[in-house]
Amino acid sequence: MNWRTRLLLAVVCGVAVASVYAGQPVLGPMGRDLGVPVDSLGWFVATGQLGYLAGLVLLVPLGDVLDRRRLIAAHLVLVAAGMAITAAAPVAWAAFSGLAAAGVFAVVVQTAVAYTAAVSPSAERGRNLGIVTSGVVIGILGARVIAGVLADLWGWRSIYLTLAILAAVLALLTLTLLPADVRPNTARYGQVLRSFGGLFAQPVFLSRGLIAFFLFASFGTLWSGMALPLAGAPWHLSEAQIGLFGVAGLAGALGAARSGRWGDAGHARRVTGIALALLLASWAVIGQLSWSLPLLILGVILLDFAVQAVHVSNQHTLTTAYPDRTSTTIGAYMVFYSLGSALGAAATTALFDATGWIGPAILGATLALCALATWAFSAHTPGRAPANAVACQDLAQRP
Repeated sequence: MNWRTRLLLAVVCGVAVASVYAGQPVLGPMGRDLGVPVDSLGWFVATGQLGYLAGLVLLVPLGDVLDRRRLIAAHLVLVAAGMAITAAAPVAWAAFSGLAAAGVFAVVVQTAVAYTAAVSPSAERGRNLGIVTSGVVIGILGARVIAGVLADLWGWRSIYLTLAILAAVLALLTLTLLPADVRPNTARYGQVLRSFGGLFAQPVFLSRGLIAFFLFASFGTLWSGMALPLAGAPWHLSEAQIGLFGVAGLAGALGAARSGRWGDAGHARRVTGIALALLLASWAVIGQLSWSLPLLILGVILLDFAVQAVHVSNQHTLTTAYPDRTSTTIGAYMVFYSLGSALGAAATTALFDATGWIGPAILGATLALCALATWAFSAHTPGRAPANAVACQDLAQRP
């Protein structure tokens, strides 16, 4: 897997995931333009996450059945279509429809991650996953910076139009530059779906999935709610200024890209525990948003470092445990991600409307504590992974 392939896959991940998160710094203008009340603004993000959930269940397992290169290209075309619908939406329901459609096919991220895991030598799997997954972080956080600038210049619709064009161009590049995904043996779609459900009974998978649920609910609580207090008193920041906080998050998350190499060295569980402790600590300073922006910046760096480190470690652990069903495993794992992110996005705006920033801050810290407790009391041990992998493989092969 050369650097060009890693770079292209990282960009694919970045653009696809940006289609779900790009609206976070401009929730206020979107709501005013489309007539959506403040306590429901989180649904602009949650709708994409719920679409993402449907795609994880129905589309990602196709990566264990079809050529992943063609699947990536097809999904990017459909992401572009969803973004175009959102950009042109005259009313709220049309925007929600476009965001839901884009969310369904934004699961191209997981197909790209599974492709990476499948073609990487075992000694380099964590390193390659760390690099490609960094594209996800750049997409989530970098999109905030770009979205804020575009919104100030041309309005919020320009964000979605730009993403539509980028996704369409990447679809062509994928077909041109990625090697075909040739596999001698592939399971039937029904078998793959059965193995998808069977994963939820596996201890290694379930513990890592629950950690991801709480992790991304905490992440979504910050990034879906932070724009509201920053736009109000005492800060009164513009969309572009709010988007710049993505730079702090980006710095923290990219600092954790090395966590894949730590996983290659056998330290994935230890890295997870340390990172979750940092996640909990980050909320102690994020909670000071109402009077200190420097503390907020520090908290954002810590939070995004922790989220990226845990996410890469989780994926490394699971693709190592279930090597013959990487697409299905990644898709099933990301169900927890999608549900957690949707919960965080929907809950934080409702809490902020009722309690101010104190409500989302307590929620984010509580979710971080739940993730740490899940890690501490998990039954996961490295020696159990092979048995679980065999069980999953056997389940997939049943007629």
